[in-house]
Amino acid sequence: MAIWNKLFKPKAQTTQEPISITDSRLLEILGIELDEINLKGKNALKEATVYACIRILADAVGKLPVKIYQDKDGKQAAADHYLTPILKTRPNPWMTSRDFFKALEVQRNVYGNAYAWIDVETSGRNAGQVTGVYPLDSSRVEIWIDDVGLLPGQGKMWYVYRDNKGKEYKIRPDEILHIKNLTFDGIVGMTPLEQLKETVENAGAASRFLNNSFKNGMLTKGIVHYVGDLSPEAEETFRKKFEQMASGLKNANRISLLPIGYQYQPLSLSMTDAQFLENTELTIRQIAAAFGVKMHQLNDLSRATHTNVEYQQREFYIDTLMDILTGYEQEMTYKLFTDKELEEGYYIKFNVNAILRADPKTRYEAYRTAIQSGFLTPNEVRALEELEPKPGGDKLLVNGNMMPIEMAGKQYQKGGEKGEKEQ
Repeated sequence: MAIWNKLFKPKAQTTQEPISITDSRLLEILGIELDEINLKGKNALKEATVYACIRILADAVGKLPVKIYQDKDGKQAAADHYLTPILKTRPNPWMTSRDFFKALEVQRNVYGNAYAWIDVETSGRNAGQVTGVYPLDSSRVEIWIDDVGLLPGQGKMWYVYRDNKGKEYKIRPDEILHIKNLTFDGIVGMTPLEQLKETVENAGAASRFLNNSFKNGMLTKGIVHYVGDLSPEAEETFRKKFEQMASGLKNANRISLLPIGYQYQPLSLSMTDAQFLENTELTIRQIAAAFGVKMHQLNDLSRATHTNVEYQQREFYIDTLMDILTGYEQEMTYKLFTDKELEEGYYIKFNVNAILRADPKTRYEAYRTAIQSGFLTPNEVRALEELEPKPGGDKLLVNGNMMPIEMAGKQYQKGGEKGEKEQ
């Protein structure tokens, strides 16, 4: 209420210093509560641009199928590995693979770290095999590092998870998947929201300002000057009465009367001001850049064409998504396979064809070139299009009549022999 005490006193001095849209004094005048722009943790998703960026990243990761390969005498798919249904279909009884990876990606961006507990069979013939993977609430996980050797005989690092009842669980590093965002030390990830605190708060405050403007019949807030002093109770009463009189759609464009001694001075704040719109656009671009999201993905098509949108989509995969997927792949490969399986060349890979897939004409031209050059077999191409294999489609073919690659050049040898006999 200190701001109102100053405003209602005679000869009140107005500051000439610029006031940020997140300044408590200005927010109070605009009717915006400070709690409304608390955008820490999950609250950050209340800001539209932040929510959109995280949704785009989560959707991109969640829609990609996960496959297991073995690099032994050549790379080949290991569809019969027991982990395939866990990663591809059901990581745990309560969620699909899509939901699992989307949950991890959301937490990775909100908190900088995403965690998933690995449930392993401890006895029987399947001892050591993974039975399920369960995402954990990142806000309830702490990383403990014994960098001075206080606990001999124990690991140098472990994770502590606290459930909603306060019970703590100690988890070894090999029992948990840890997917990090940008990191200083390689152990703990940082969330972009920490670096974008003021930017996100500005976006939240601007959104609240627009909402309040609509609720108030698009009328601009202002300051009421009063010659004399008012008690805090009288100030609050007058403010409520004045806002009831001047706010709302029913009071739009109506004449308002003030008692003698009061003077109303509107604030020159307009959501149509060029500077306001420029600042809003800049804020959106800053948030998008921090998350690695392209502007056309946020429905900003002002500089988009059919050609450059396709290029930007590939750029999004190369510049943003590839690094994210690599983090998932390396962590899952190291944590989900046994030492023996790692020695045998097993590894996990996301199938990114769904993102990079071009239009049918472009794809078919590429397939034709790949088949004619002996790079892909017809059945390998059919597999890319999710079609069943055909008999004889596993041979590499080259040029001309699509003969098997092992027969390439033999027709020339026969022709040469014939020519020599004719001479």
